[in-house]
Amino acid sequence: MGMLLGETLKCIKPADKEAIKKAWERLDNLTKPIGSLGELEEIAAKMAGITGKIHNKINKKTVVIMCADNGVYEEGVSNNTQDTTVTVTNNFTKGITGVCVLAKYVNANITVVDIGVKEDFNHPKIINKKVMYGTNNIAKEPAMTREQAIQAIEAGIEIVDNLVKEGYNLLGTGEMGVGNTTTSAAVFSVLSGISPEVVVGKGSGLTEEQLIIKKSVVQRAIETNSPDRDDIIDVLSKVGGLDIAGLCGCFLGAAKNRIPIVIDGFISSAAALCANKLNNNVRDFIFPSHLSAEPGAAYMMQELELNPMLNLRMRLGEGSGCPLAFNIIEASLCAMDNMATFEEAALNKECYVDIREKK
Repeated sequence: MGMLLGETLKCIKPADKEAIKKAWERLDNLTKPIGSLGELEEIAAKMAGITGKIHNKINKKTVVIMCADNGVYEEGVSNNTQDTTVTVTNNFTKGITGVCVLAKYVNANITVVDIGVKEDFNHPKIINKKVMYGTNNIAKEPAMTREQAIQAIEAGIEIVDNLVKEGYNLLGTGEMGVGNTTTSAAVFSVLSGISPEVVVGKGSGLTEEQLIIKKSVVQRAIETNSPDRDDIIDVLSKVGGLDIAGLCGCFLGAAKNRIPIVIDGFISSAAALCANKLNNNVRDFIFPSHLSAEPGAAYMMQELELNPMLNLRMRLGEGSGCPLAFNIIEASLCAMDNMATFEEAALNKECYVDIREKK
C-alpha cells in the first residue's frame, strides 16, 4: 500500500457524536414541530458530526471530475465513440456541459482531472494526474496493476488535500469516461455479490441487444480476473477504472480532512463504496445527491446505507447531481443558523408538542 494511502486510512476518524447530539438539541428547539424539516435536519446534524461544530458555513465548493478512458470500450459496451472522453473533458474547460452550467448556477466551481485519458491535454484548467493512457480491457485482462490503482487513489487524495488548502469545504464527485458504467457495474457486482444481470444498465442509452452484450462482458470480466472482494485494491485494479479509483481517493481525502463530499450517481457511488470498505468511517462524510436511473443505483445506496436527497431520473454523470445537492445542504445550514429557538421567538414549545401527540 502507498504511504499516502496508508496514512490517510489511519487518519480517518468517525463522526463527532457529541457535536451531533448538540446539533439535535438545537434542531429540536427551533420554532417548528420536532422533525418537521425532515431530511434537512438530518443533513444539518450530519454536518455537525463532520466538522465538530453546530453552525457551519460553506466557504467554497467544487465538483471534482475524474476523466479516464476504459479499454473495455472495444467490447461494444457503449454507443459513444471513445474520442467522446477527450472531447467532453475539453468541453469542461469551456463551461458548456451539464455539470458546468449547474455548478455555475449554484456558485460552485469544477475541478477537472485527467487521470487516464487516451490523449494528452495542455490546458491550465485540466490537472494532469495521468496514471496510464486508458485502462486495459477488463473482459480479457486486469484493468491495471495494483500499483497503478494505488497511484490513482493517491491522486484523488492529493487533489482533495490541495483543494482544502485552497479553502474548499464542500466537494462533489464527477467523472467522464466512455465505458465507465461497465467498470462500475463490475466493481459493484463483485463487492455486493449481486449478479451483473441485475446491476448492469443501459448507460448512455444502449438497445436491449446491446444490454445483453454488456451484461455478458461484465460477467466475463469477473470470471477472467477473479477479483478478491475482500481486497478493494485488487477489485479496482482488476475490473475497475482509473476514474473510480481517483474518486475513491477523493472520498478518503474528504473524510481525512473532515469535509463533506457528495456522490453524483452510479459511478461515483461505486467509488464511495470502495472508499467506505477501505475505512468504514468514510460514510459519515458522504451525502448522496440523487438516485441515478441506472438499475444498480438503488442497490448501491442500500449497500452504503445512505438515502439520496432527490430522484429526478437523471443519468448524465459528470457530477451533474452534485450542484443540486449543494443547494439543499446550504439550505439546511441556513435553516439551522437563522431559525429562531422557542425562547428567542417567545413561543411556547408545548403548543407544538401537543399537536404532534394528538396526531
